[in-house]
Amino acid sequence: MSIPDVLTELRSLLGEDAVIDRLALRTRARNHWDAGPLEARALARPRSTEEVSEVMRLCHARAQTVVIHGGLTGVCDGDRAMNEDVVLSLERMTAIEEIDPVGRTATVQAGCLLESLQQAAERHGLYFALDLGARGSCTVGGNAATNAGGMNVIRYGMMRAQILGLEAVLADGTIVSSMNWLLKNNSGYDLKQLFIGSEGTLGIVTRLVVGLKERCHSVNTALIAVDGGDNLLRVLQEVDRRLGGHLRCLEAMSGDYFRAVTAPGWQSSPLARGHEFYVLVEAHGADVEDDARRFQAALQVLLEAGYIVDAVIPKSGPERARIWAIREDFSALQQHKPLFLYDIGVPLRHMLPYIDEVKQGLRLRWPESRFFVLGHLGDGNLHFFVAPTSGGDEQQLHVETDEIVYRPLAGFQGAISAEHGIGLEKKAWLSVSRSANEIELMKALKRTLDPKCILNRGKVFDV
Repeated sequence: MSIPDVLTELRSLLGEDAVIDRLALRTRARNHWDAGPLEARALARPRSTEEVSEVMRLCHARAQTVVIHGGLTGVCDGDRAMNEDVVLSLERMTAIEEIDPVGRTATVQAGCLLESLQQAAERHGLYFALDLGARGSCTVGGNAATNAGGMNVIRYGMMRAQILGLEAVLADGTIVSSMNWLLKNNSGYDLKQLFIGSEGTLGIVTRLVVGLKERCHSVNTALIAVDGGDNLLRVLQEVDRRLGGHLRCLEAMSGDYFRAVTAPGWQSSPLARGHEFYVLVEAHGADVEDDARRFQAALQVLLEAGYIVDAVIPKSGPERARIWAIREDFSALQQHKPLFLYDIGVPLRHMLPYIDEVKQGLRLRWPESRFFVLGHLGDGNLHFFVAPTSGGDEQQLHVETDEIVYRPLAGFQGAISAEHGIGLEKKAWLSVSRSANEIELMKALKRTLDPKCILNRGKVFDV
């Protein structure tokens, strides 16, 4: 079928203003990180599950490839579209359909921003437990499609743990409505799990039911300095033991990362900048006075045991925000070009040896390379920022850096992706973390649900 016919049929289904053609798309950025023009055959903007279904019926009949767009904050090229793809954007499907304060659930369309859901829950005295730095741009559907992680995983789990039910559209337009408002529902296969974390390759998540928590009344935060890798792991054990279920997050930063983001002209440092590690600890609870006492007592034990060498507790909301900005604002690192971001999962017992091996590999290959580490210490998720060198072909540098970062993971029982997914960027390394039988089963699922391979073709693996 010719290009105008596809556009004409899409506009007939959705309306003239809901379809953007190839030429007009050049005013759009590719994603949150790449301002280059979006290249695709067309972009369709449905408003409902039913409209998504109609678009997919048309595309399936024409064997037209489709790339799904949410908030475009992913970092693995999972949203990358090619010239002949149709982009299906969920940007108009932003409704929060219901907040049930009794059942503590929210029913939302997939294009709803994470921050919008958080704010809506808060107005009802509730809390949506997923949280990540891109909260103001990422969508709840995208969080589901990638099984997003973030800061709260140590207490609340990943996005998968927040989802009670969902609705998805298959490649042929079939609507699979697995909406569920129950915490316990063991009635047959849990079909929503097929779509969570599948990166849009098995179906398009259009609506979700997510669980909410009662809002915590106390927030206690500290930034602590640690010298010695053994002490870093002791901090995790002791804080978890003494704060129990109140511990919300434990975010670790290497000294090099901390010094880079607190250099003159960037974030201000409330602690001396010469330590080996820095850890941001935060606990949420229900009793303001008792929780503060327990939190401070835990820090005192750490100090007296020599596990930490310094600590600062913010006394106000703005002070707390300034401490969090050290963890979340990477702007200072962007002066290093090229700069490559990695998202790694490693068992805690292997974390420090793995970091050392990567550091040695980088220094051996590029003695002038820069290596910055931060991570969600409590769940074994590391983020690396690697600036290999200031010269050379960027694509080749990326290939060589991938080799140094990913190759050792098999020996450390690690994962090439802890929370960001595979997309295009990591699919060549999938076999490091998944066996041949696992990958073949993934491909079998893909062939069953999308036999024409039109949904996010080429992402995660090649069928």
